[in-house]
Amino acid sequence: AVRSFARTWAAELKGRSIRVNALSPGTIDTPGIDGLVPSQEEADQLKSYMASTIPMGRIGRPDEVANAALFLASDQSSFITGIELFVDGGRNQI
Repeated sequence: AVRSFARTWAAELKGRSIRVNALSPGTIDTPGIDGLVPSQEEADQLKSYMASTIPMGRIGRPDEVANAALFLASDQSSFITGIELFVDGGRNQI
């Protein structure tokens, strides 16, 4: 649904020079992951399992998602609109 919004809004807002893109993060190492299980040992095991399902072999960091968002907000992406950018270590591609 978010991808559809980005594509539709990109087409509708192009006349106002507004670019619209969607950012889709994968598994990111946040305190929320630790809160899914009762102990740190189990959290480490969960993170290890999650990392094993990602082609890059690790889970992402919050700053990696932030850098992708900054790129899309910058002039460096001035010719990019209507996309869904996956920041997921390649997980969506397998």
